[in-house]
Amino acid sequence: MPKMIYGNDIGHSLRFMMEQDPAFRTVAYFSMEIGLKSSIPTYSGGLGVLAGDILKSAADLGVPIVGVTLLYRKGYFRQSFEECLQKALPVEWEPEKELTLLPNEVTVMIEDRIVKVRAWCLELQGRTGFTVPIYFLDTDVEGNTSADRELTWYLYGGDERYRLCQEIILGSGGLRVLRDMGYANIDDYHLNEGHAAFIALELIREMGYESYDRVREKGVFTTHTPVSAGHDHFTWDLINRVMDSSMARRLRRMMPTEDVSMTEIALRYSRYINGVSQKHTQVSRAMYGRDDVDCITNGIHTLTWVSPEMEKLFTKHIPGWDNAPERLVKAVQIPVDEIRAAHAPAKKRLLDYVEEKTGKELDPERLTIGFARRVAQYKRADLILRDTARLVKAAGGKAQFIFSGKAHPNDGPAREILKKLLCEAQNMVGTDITVVFLEDYDMDKAALLVQGVDLWLNNPIRPREASGTSGMKCALNGIPNFSVLDGWWIEGWVEGVTGWSIGPSPTETINDQYDDEVDLDDLLDKLEKVIIPTFYDKPEEWGKVMRGAIALNASYFNTHRVVREYCERAYGIQMRGL
Repeated sequence: MPKMIYGNDIGHSLRFMMEQDPAFRTVAYFSMEIGLKSSIPTYSGGLGVLAGDILKSAADLGVPIVGVTLLYRKGYFRQSFEECLQKALPVEWEPEKELTLLPNEVTVMIEDRIVKVRAWCLELQGRTGFTVPIYFLDTDVEGNTSADRELTWYLYGGDERYRLCQEIILGSGGLRVLRDMGYANIDDYHLNEGHAAFIALELIREMGYESYDRVREKGVFTTHTPVSAGHDHFTWDLINRVMDSSMARRLRRMMPTEDVSMTEIALRYSRYINGVSQKHTQVSRAMYGRDDVDCITNGIHTLTWVSPEMEKLFTKHIPGWDNAPERLVKAVQIPVDEIRAAHAPAKKRLLDYVEEKTGKELDPERLTIGFARRVAQYKRADLILRDTARLVKAAGGKAQFIFSGKAHPNDGPAREILKKLLCEAQNMVGTDITVVFLEDYDMDKAALLVQGVDLWLNNPIRPREASGTSGMKCALNGIPNFSVLDGWWIEGWVEGVTGWSIGPSPTETINDQYDDEVDLDDLLDKLEKVIIPTFYDKPEEWGKVMRGAIALNASYFNTHRVVREYCERAYGIQMRGL
């Protein structure tokens, strides 16, 4: 029998029981990072923000779920620049101002030492009053060694040993914390990427050696990384040095392999596996050599990312859209002049902020193109600057660019891209095109950008963009996408209706040779001959593309739809009243 929940119709007494009694929580969602707001810096980018958006929609819909992550007292990092080179500084924040410290405390063994793990809690309240608790694991506890206290300080910091310690804390420590708080009836352990795969090891410890099939029945695994090098691997030597010896022996029985792949553990011990876009699912099936990888394309939490003006406009024309985003398909009936008018204040807020932070005054009448995301080589943030003479010819006096994003502190090539964007780009294009870079990208700056630019640029190397969600946030705010056909955009793209494509159709495999010039040529050609003329000479047509993005993209690419799909296909929860 599938479990039943009632969403918007959930009764007060049932809601109270589900919120107060862990026995009513049936899904545990584990993620290495969860992004809820800028003042809780426990995220680095898309993976964490997606996790936060999913949990927000779960709270809105009354799904009996609980979230688990690490605390990260020093965050990912605060970005600054010195002589044009990125510097990574710790984020100073006070968890006690955002979270509630719980009395629960468990232990894990690391390098033959007992390490204490405690939890902080944030109760995420949904629109119906239902709450989803999120637990942040913390080893900065009196009695731990100074080194062990730092194990939950940095997100994606340190070396492989540090990462392994964190993943032991997340998987084994996270499950032990849940048990200590009374969560005895979890049916589904949802791994948002493979970082928490040691949950399987912990469940086998609880159930016994012959429980592999029972453990597998509880596993749900969402994979996000279409490149093999992006998955965590640990040598057995490191495992044996760091992990408790009895757990290491148990892991060896589970994984008689040359090394320990967290992704492989998740694949072996999950009954349900999914990719995060149709293209990514195809790539994952080929990469893992299995055809049972399902697809649940990502989305965004609409109320987190919609501008105040667009929210007001939608409420005027589409009652009930806020908890039923699929109703945004009715945006086709909104007059385009009202959509353009709602966008104008968001653009002004962004340009005012740019001037405040950079001293550069951007033209509110000029086409403003945004590019903001994690900086990595495959995302090619500098692609448009590789032929500046042609760029100036195509967009001189007609376009201005806003860039933002962080590079991993150990990624030298990505830091060089940042140097180009921050200190070289303006000189490369001269005075006809203004280029600005906003430092220290976070959720607040992301909201300004995805609400305020006119066009969203995205040009990763295909097929390495598993999904991408920034463009979905733009579509919600009536901002067209201009992107290569990869990730979610293959599904959301209707040429000249929701935005525009860059480059050829997405037929490549992950190992194909890639010609950047093909994409660059199409990008500049379409910018000059299609996009700029439409923006300046055909405002009514541009407005229709804005409207198309809302009606066709925002109505589908939202986390309310994502959560419903997980409930129906992964968790076995049947939803009523929604």
